[in-house]
Amino acid sequence: MSHVEEMREAVRAVNGPPGGQSLDDSSLRPLLHQLARYWWVELLLGVFWVVVAIVVLKFNHASVVTVGVLTGIMFLVFAAEEFLLAVLDKGASRWVWVLFGVLLAASGIVALIHPEATFAGFADILGFVFLMIGILWTVQAFAERVFNDLWWLGLISGILMVGLAFWVSGQFFLTRAATLLVFAGIWAMVKGITDIVRAFQLRQLGSS
Repeated sequence: MSHVEEMREAVRAVNGPPGGQSLDDSSLRPLLHQLARYWWVELLLGVFWVVVAIVVLKFNHASVVTVGVLTGIMFLVFAAEEFLLAVLDKGASRWVWVLFGVLLAASGIVALIHPEATFAGFADILGFVFLMIGILWTVQAFAERVFNDLWWLGLISGILMVGLAFWVSGQFFLTRAATLLVFAGIWAMVKGITDIVRAFQLRQLGSS
């Protein structure tokens, strides 16, 4: 089985219906062990996000620039995921993933070039951004019920984010900007801690 086919099986195991192929399936173990060899990459990413969170939560001019850069990095990561889906999808819809990947990549580059303008733009439409994130987290929580026993935490987070979206929409720009800083800092901190924990889980998987 090729690497692409193994990735497809992994995607089906994660997103498939209950009772389908599980992540513990023997056909997926080689792929998981191969990923486990790069546990240190996940660890470095976790440390990076923790450092970003500390900088953002200092509430100064550097925080504004950092949030803009952070947004650009997020766009580029999402673009890479879209391109990966395009590789895995052999149907006509693969060009949809390519299109989204190109748009996200372009947005990421612009955000890295003009981080302050990116921050101001996000603060201006923060309610809409939070609403989209809340919907995404809610859908993802239901999709992860098959393999994640803590899927309900994602569901609660999504519902809270939707509520926060409606609250932020009625606030002035300065309030939204401060809220964006706090959210970006907390998000980066949670992301960093999650990546660090996942790194050691991968390391344990590789040694088992």
